[in-house]
Amino acid sequence: MKKILISLAAVLCVSLSARAVDETMNPLITAMPSLSIAPDARAAGMGDVGVSTDADFNSQFWNPSKYAYMYSKGGITANYTPWLRKLVGDIDLAYLAGFYNFGDLGGGIGASFTYFSMGDVSLTDGNNDIIGNVRPNEWALDLSYFRKLHEYVSMSVAVRFLYSDLNNGMNASTSGGVEYHAAWTMAADIGLYYRQPIELPMGTSHFALGFTLKNLGGKMSYAPDRSNFIPASMNIGVTYELPCDKYNFLTFTLETNKMLVPSRISKFAPDQTTQQYTEEQYSQINSAKGWFQSFADAPGGSKEEFNEVRWGAGIEYSYNKQFFARAGYSYENYYKGNRNYVTFGAGFHLSIVTLDVSYCVGLASTNPLDQTMRFSLGFDLAGIKDLVNNKKNK
Repeated sequence: MKKILISLAAVLCVSLSARAVDETMNPLITAMPSLSIAPDARAAGMGDVGVSTDADFNSQFWNPSKYAYMYSKGGITANYTPWLRKLVGDIDLAYLAGFYNFGDLGGGIGASFTYFSMGDVSLTDGNNDIIGNVRPNEWALDLSYFRKLHEYVSMSVAVRFLYSDLNNGMNASTSGGVEYHAAWTMAADIGLYYRQPIELPMGTSHFALGFTLKNLGGKMSYAPDRSNFIPASMNIGVTYELPCDKYNFLTFTLETNKMLVPSRISKFAPDQTTQQYTEEQYSQINSAKGWFQSFADAPGGSKEEFNEVRWGAGIEYSYNKQFFARAGYSYENYYKGNRNYVTFGAGFHLSIVTLDVSYCVGLASTNPLDQTMRFSLGFDLAGIKDLVNNKKNK
């Protein structure tokens, strides 16, 4: 029997009508929540962190500034995540990324493509009769430019096109006679990365700081006179890589994520009795105002604002920079989403190929993220080129 409106992401995005909310529950709901999903297995294995970790093929998602310190001149990667498999069996996230460093010119470019499929969804009319089947989907395409500003500092900017289609044009399935349609917008990222070597008796350690502002852009509108914020965020991370000896390394990282999205239950709401925006009032908040308002609008004051910060911590062990074992923890306040879980991962880097896998264990029995796995496969294009040239010269 086919599913009837069971795609969680579709419900979150299309649910635009005002509804009663427990005053203690005040999560930040946005359009295109898939943009907040960590797409790669390395970061996922360390608690969904990646803003300040050392550069890898998937730095485009976390902080393109890191590409300036990449060991390779160019590379590509493919990532796959079967999403929310405890709820449904056909929601998937695919992520492709690549970069090229110009070398002597001091900069380079990166790009990525994200595709999120919500599977097959059966739509119904007011009588709960199935009127058709759709495949809701979202995708994003971005391009970045990164450059070293100093021996230890790099910066990046990125532009992104976002597209979300939740009902494939079947507007008769919506209630209240509201016509829904696909939505799109543009957004930009800004990234900074600081990485400094520190000489120790056992070898060279590295201290790194990362900072990004992600998805700063317009809102998305699925229906006339109604608009949703995209998941803009401010991310700060710190990482320390410690050499145990010539071959063994430990990396520790801590990261925070603050959504730059205004609360629907807000002390700035016109009706201070309920402190809740109507859908029309919330839609009238423009993007820039929403970013700044998000720092001071929670009715619970500074305590609730602090609760909106999501935390991630991870550790990575590597042997000879070839074999890796990872573990991490991600925390989100109960009243802001309660996505709390531990993660584990492993990987290897041999010559021109990098392979990573991760596994998520939810800390609540009802956590839909429990048992989520991610897979990443990367290729060093410069290494492939050298390998081909060496064969030709033999």
